[in-house]
Amino acid sequence: MNEGLKFARFILVLSSISPLFILWAIQGNSLIPDNLFTGLCTMMVIIPNAFLWLRIQTAKKLGEKRELVTGRAEDHRDHLLVYLFAMLLPFYTANFSSWRDFAAAMTALGFIVFLFWHLNLHYMNILFASLGYRVFTVYPPAGRNNLSGSQSWVLITRRVHVSEGERIIAYRISDTVYLEEQR
Repeated sequence: MNEGLKFARFILVLSSISPLFILWAIQGNSLIPDNLFTGLCTMMVIIPNAFLWLRIQTAKKLGEKRELVTGRAEDHRDHLLVYLFAMLLPFYTANFSSWRDFAAAMTALGFIVFLFWHLNLHYMNILFASLGYRVFTVYPPAGRNNLSGSQSWVLITRRVHVSEGERIIAYRISDTVYLEEQR
């Protein structure tokens, strides 16, 4: 499936890695003056998360919601653990003692951003988890229901469990990521 909203997905990936920039702003480095580095890190936290908030508000304002029928659903709490250990911890311990170290860390971060974007992991946002949301990959029900299509999609919801055959009203954040409408 060729997912649209490419720029939105890219910004959502940046919002998913914003905790790293918080850690870097606190840690600082010896290469870039603190006020500049802290300012850049702050922008990398605020801008992508503001875009995420605006995307959600726009979807609500424009009524970009669908009724989706669930098939099998997988809870992805384990993805959050992988996210924390695979990305945050190694980058937090990065030592920017030379420009070469800094360039290597930025290149590695670029690879991770590309992988998150390419693999559609832009829903992996620690803010959702901190607000009590869970992330499920939902597969279409058997028989390719017209309401849900034939592709899997990601549901961000406060539910603890998603059962097969449920009808869920959700806002479209991207072509495969939906935020359940609050009742």
